[in-house]
Amino acid sequence: MKTMYSLRLLPLAMATALAACAGPATPPVTDAAAPAASADAGPAGAGALPAGWTRLDGGSLPSLSGQTPVLPAKVRSDDGAEVEVDDTSRIIVGGDDVIAVIDALGLGGQVFAAPKNTTTASGRAAPHQFLFNRTTGVEGVLSLQGSLFLGNSLRRHTELAQKLRAVGEPAVVVDDLQPAPDKVRKIAAALGLAAAGEQLAGQVQQQLDEAAAIGKASGRAPRVIHVSATGAGGAPTVAGADSASARLIALAGGLNIGTEAGVANYSALSNEGVVAAAPQVIVVTEHDLALFGGAEGLWKAYPTLRQTPAGQANRVWVMPDVQLKYASVGSGVGALALARALAALPPA
Repeated sequence: MKTMYSLRLLPLAMATALAACAGPATPPVTDAAAPAASADAGPAGAGALPAGWTRLDGGSLPSLSGQTPVLPAKVRSDDGAEVEVDDTSRIIVGGDDVIAVIDALGLGGQVFAAPKNTTTASGRAAPHQFLFNRTTGVEGVLSLQGSLFLGNSLRRHTELAQKLRAVGEPAVVVDDLQPAPDKVRKIAAALGLAAAGEQLAGQVQQQLDEAAAIGKASGRAPRVIHVSATGAGGAPTVAGADSASARLIALAGGLNIGTEAGVANYSALSNEGVVAAAPQVIVVTEHDLALFGGAEGLWKAYPTLRQTPAGQANRVWVMPDVQLKYASVGSGVGALALARALAALPPA
């Protein structure tokens, strides 16, 4: 086994080992129990976790029911266009972060088309699943006969939204690279529920502020690696500096290794880079763990994870996707769960 890089050379070693994304034994150490943390079967269908692993779930997301949309709604899309929305009954959605807000507003039944890789119940129950990326054609979206396109990425959806508007179809893009409360407000406004969006955004912001206070009070910055089964042409990746999870980890008082290396988005990480990172905590979402093929698949994807402090302590935390992987209405509860668990870690 190669000698671990010194801490002084770690950022350079990691930066070399990380390739930017285009578009893994000793007896386990038991951590102090954190609120909302358990090793049980978790959500239906999620399956039991290996001994020592923790299911970290912040619980119920903020929601409002019985809201009456005020339509037409005039909003400004994040690509700069002014858009009037007069029908939200058949929403074509570009990402799960958007679906989570739609659900929180009680409109999950109006999700008409969702990405094929959706992890949300409303997305899976939608009449249509569709491949949304930079090359998605306007003809394919028009053929779905939705009443509103709600995209979540300026990179992937701006051109599509412009073409849809050019033929008279309303299209709003709420970019994923912005704080969760802002996204909640904008998505709600596009649905004619601006006032409800303000309430939800306020709740999310309060939760984020509480999580930040917990992280700051701990006085430590545990090293966290968020591993994903997707993001680099199908190869396993690590969350980089501009990912939603990186911002959540930092807010909760952790040090995200992808941020430390200065890498953006989700990036591939070599086995040597994993050892050099020396994470104290491994975080993975429920959907990604399933894509890995469970625990054995995770260790197979990154075998040197076992050699890290986190691997030696068997410290793997599994979180709901909506609470970690994207900024949305679940970011507050996810940040709180993560902050409490990080603060409860034994001293390194």
